[in-house]
Amino acid sequence: MRFGDTRVEFLGGRSGCLTMLVISVVLSVLLTVLLNAML
Repeated sequence: MRFGDTRVEFLGGRSGCLTMLVISVVLSVLLTVLLNAML
């Protein structure tokens, strides 16, 4: 996962980056479902 020129390591390299990616996708889906439930 890269922010500009600095490389950020989550939970040790590539697998950690994949984990963060999956978590962010799941969170966005959950937020969408919650918003739809409220409306």
